[in-house]
Amino acid sequence: MQTIGERLEEARKRKGISIREAAEATKIRSDYLHKFESNQFDLNLAEIYVRGFLRAYALFLKLPGEKILNDYAALGRSQNRQRQPSREVYGRMDVSVASAEDRTTESSPSPEPTPTPVADANRRSTGLNRSGSSLPQGPNISPVWIFRGGIAVVAIIVILLLVWAGKAIIGSSSDSDAVKNTKTTITANESTISLIALNSVRVKVTRKNDDGSPGEVLLPDTNLNRGEVRTVRKPGPVLIWATEGKNLQIELNGKRYPMPFEGYNRAQIN
Repeated sequence: MQTIGERLEEARKRKGISIREAAEATKIRSDYLHKFESNQFDLNLAEIYVRGFLRAYALFLKLPGEKILNDYAALGRSQNRQRQPSREVYGRMDVSVASAEDRTTESSPSPEPTPTPVADANRRSTGLNRSGSSLPQGPNISPVWIFRGGIAVVAIIVILLLVWAGKAIIGSSSDSDAVKNTKTTITANESTISLIALNSVRVKVTRKNDDGSPGEVLLPDTNLNRGEVRTVRKPGPVLIWATEGKNLQIELNGKRYPMPFEGYNRAQIN
């Protein structure tokens, strides 16, 4: 008398399909089908799943499902007649032993799921993770993306440090060392002056002491963006510093005047 596995294998071969094709058609894992045909029914799953898969596979092969289940029930949980795994061709690959994935599946315990219909059982059983837990796992992030993200973070930090260092150098430079006096004098009788930024520029305005040295700070170091205007009081002669003279204009008495220098320097307004 033929065993369950022999009947399943014979019926499948009559249909002229491989185990892989049968697995794709029934949505049952190929290693489960391979075990069924080898009379191995210990799938580390709940009994209701084993019976559901076995019945679905039998019906797919046009075999009497209930007869197969009755024969399976008569076997009990221990199998006395187990055949050695046959050298079945999975698609175009000749497989004679269980794959590493199969061994992992066989050795890892599976949780006892709540009985549900066969279709739901198949979906749940294939969704179990290989650690034997049904808890959701975190996203699998590629090491390549982690490496690229690390490089991006380092690059941003380096840029921020360079910007900070540049501002520190400009701010800490001594006015007497960084600024060359210019002989150009703009005369006006206004009590205020307007600083107009043609482009990004950093400016500073101080009162001019009688000895020509910088006095009271009227406008501390300030960054002006393009189109920005800053009005400063003019109690008398003043000194104006600019990091880029070509990016700054001065408005006096309704008229605009360019700075008499292009780079980093200062101008005197009487």
